[in-house]
Amino acid sequence: MSALDAEFLHLEDGVNHLHIGACARFEGPAPSEAELFDLMDSCLDRIPRYRQRVHTLPFQLGRPVWEDDPDFDLEQHLTHTTLGSADAAALHELMAGVMSTELDRRRPLWEMWLVDGLADGEWALLAKVHHCMVDGVAGVGLMEEVLDLAADAERGPGRAEPWTAVPGSSETRLVADAVGDVVITVLRWTGVVLGSLARPGDTIGHLRTLGSGIGSWLGEAWPTSVTSVDGTIGPERCWRGVSVPLAEAKAIRAERGGTVNDVILTAVTRGFRDLLLARGEDPKATEIRTLVPVSVRTEDGRLDNEVSAMVADLPVEISVPELRYEAIRSETRWLKLSHEAEAIESVTSLAELVPAPLMAYGSRVAAAVLRRHPQRSINTVTTNVPGPQMPLFAAGRRMVAYYPYVPVAFGVRFAVAILSYDGELFFGVTGDRDSAPDIDVLADGIVAGVTELYERRAE
Repeated sequence: MSALDAEFLHLEDGVNHLHIGACARFEGPAPSEAELFDLMDSCLDRIPRYRQRVHTLPFQLGRPVWEDDPDFDLEQHLTHTTLGSADAAALHELMAGVMSTELDRRRPLWEMWLVDGLADGEWALLAKVHHCMVDGVAGVGLMEEVLDLAADAERGPGRAEPWTAVPGSSETRLVADAVGDVVITVLRWTGVVLGSLARPGDTIGHLRTLGSGIGSWLGEAWPTSVTSVDGTIGPERCWRGVSVPLAEAKAIRAERGGTVNDVILTAVTRGFRDLLLARGEDPKATEIRTLVPVSVRTEDGRLDNEVSAMVADLPVEISVPELRYEAIRSETRWLKLSHEAEAIESVTSLAELVPAPLMAYGSRVAAAVLRRHPQRSINTVTTNVPGPQMPLFAAGRRMVAYYPYVPVAFGVRFAVAILSYDGELFFGVTGDRDSAPDIDVLADGIVAGVTELYERRAE
């Protein structure tokens, strides 16, 4: 397991749940439990990680490793439930409840829920997978492995032969490998130093870029003003899914320049401005800073985390939509020039050189401190992942909506995940249930943020 993947395991503590997920709605009728079983059974050979569990070494001598689960039972990962009410609120509450519990580490770290009883005969799949397995981009690839490109796609029969788990390495071998990794780490550090000395020109150029990015990041590391948007959280979540036409975001971008992501960040800014005003807080006296994950993936098809990030200020103090958009455009342009994402990626990569025991214990100490004394440098998370722009199908039924889920943790009480699919932008808004009873204000404000810019276009 990579250092970043392992970090998502180490930081989870019973309150800060670090799984991601999605709520996907489909046209009816709902499939049977047997059909869902066959759907997942037919794709397990293409997703070997779904039959692997985490093995932790004694005393954290090495990073956790993946091993085949000899007791794997697909039925333990699939649940069927029926909504008591057909309205969207009932589905949102169910989604929040599913995401409020952590995955069982004795098994492969994923679950899927089949939900029927939705309005108009629709049904839903709730997917939940630990962040140590995938990032957002890998999650989209996972979705495409499970779903079909056509309603009549033929998956064929299930596995021709029963799957057999490959025995994992012995504990003695794993510990020996971990000790060897410590030696390799020392050699890597030596290699990094010697390599840098051998190429002084490249090293100086890299250090300049790294220094610029780190300087930009440190400028955003100071605590923001005190606000109700961030602070301690509890173990339970609330969640809302909303959407807007992707064509509206593209029309705004075409008229005003920038990117679809600029439109999204502007809409999220409107949502937080509405939230602050509804809570009686002055947006002009408040800073809202968001972490924006950036994919650095170079190879498709891998289930892991390959991500960096930037930190952006959301101009909640600006009331005029057009001016708010221009402020976001300026912010994102500057962030790209600052090399912040490259710097954070470089710092993250250095974690590979940290001995596993030190990383594990250090992360857990940090998590314990942050749980009692939340950071205020980052107020929220906004993650946008491009999805397929063609319809996908499950068991012959068309997927009509796909709302992503991203966790809140360590002082972040609200987080927003965005995925584009088949002509729509789908927003999944996560909140801490104890401190976000008004999550609808944020979700509705995001929709309004896109709508107002679209309607105010020059005719």
